[in-house]
Amino acid sequence: MRYHFCFYWNTKQRVDMYLSALFRAYSRSYIQKMIDRGQLKVNGEPVKKNIKLCPRDELELEITLESLEIIPENIPLDIVYEDENLVIINKDSGVNVHPVPGEWWNSGTLVNALLHHCKHKLPSIGGVERPGIVHRLDKDTSGLIMVAKTDTMMQCLSAAIHDHQVEKYYIAIVSGIFPEDTFTVESYIGRHPTDRTKMTTVDPINPKLAVTHGKTLGVIDGKYSVLRLQLETGRTHQIRVHLASIGFPIIGDRVYGDLVVNEAVKKHYGLQRQALHAHELGIELYGEKRTYIWPLKTDMQEILGDLRLKYE
Repeated sequence: MRYHFCFYWNTKQRVDMYLSALFRAYSRSYIQKMIDRGQLKVNGEPVKKNIKLCPRDELELEITLESLEIIPENIPLDIVYEDENLVIINKDSGVNVHPVPGEWWNSGTLVNALLHHCKHKLPSIGGVERPGIVHRLDKDTSGLIMVAKTDTMMQCLSAAIHDHQVEKYYIAIVSGIFPEDTFTVESYIGRHPTDRTKMTTVDPINPKLAVTHGKTLGVIDGKYSVLRLQLETGRTHQIRVHLASIGFPIIGDRVYGDLVVNEAVKKHYGLQRQALHAHELGIELYGEKRTYIWPLKTDMQEILGDLRLKYE
C-alpha cells in the first residue's frame, strides 16, 4: 500500500511520532523500522527516523504487509450465539481481539481462540491478522462481539455496520454524578498529535465526526454514575474519549481516566480495568430483527451492588 500526503501542522514534529499517531495499527518501533528500510520519502528523498517535519512537507510511505503466522489456541470462549455463518462472543476484558502486525503479541487473542474453535476456517477478506473480525472492542472492554465465519456473512455484517444498521449499546461506570437523564455528545475525534496510545477531540490528526447517545441509569455511593450508551458512529475509543472530554471519565480507564479515582476504585472495589461493557447488539439476520443482551461481567456487577438496571 502506498500513501502520499502532506504534513499540515503549524509546528515541527518528529516523523516517527507523527506516523505512529496517524497509523495506529503499527507501533512506533515498527514505523522506525520501515523508515530505516527506506519505505518513507519526504519531499522525494529518503529520511532518518528522527527528522522533524515542517509544514507542507510531502510524505510518501509504502507499507508492505508482512505474513503473520497466527497459531490456533485452545482458549475457552463464552459463546452467546452460533450458527454456520457467524458466532457472537461475550469477550473477557484483558483480551486483544486480534494480533497486531509488527508486534510480539500474536498469541492469546480472540482470533487465536476462534481459529481453534472454527477449525482454522475463518474468512480471509478480514485480513491475515483479523480473519472474520467485522468490529472490535478495546482490550480492557468486555462484552458482545460478532465474528463472521464465512465470506458472505463477513460482507453482510460489514455492510450493515457501514450503513449504521447495527445497534450497539454499552454500560459504563463513570466518575462523578451525571447531571442529565439523557444526553448526546457530538464532536470530531482523531489521533492525538503526540501520543499514539490516545485519540482526542482537541486538534486531532485525521478527525472524523463521532456521535454518542447516553442515558443515566443510576448512581453508586454518591460518587459514580452508571450510563447506558449507544454508538451512532464507531470511532476508535469513542465512548472513552467522549466521556472524558465532558468531564466524566470511565473509572479504571488507564488512558483517559483520573489516576486518583482509578486508585480509589481499585482499592475499594478491586477493579482492574475500565468499567465498560458491550451489553447489547441489535441486527437484522436472516430476514428478522434479532437482539442479543448479555449481563455485566462479575467485576462490574459487584460495583453495582444492589442497584438494578432498567434498560428500557
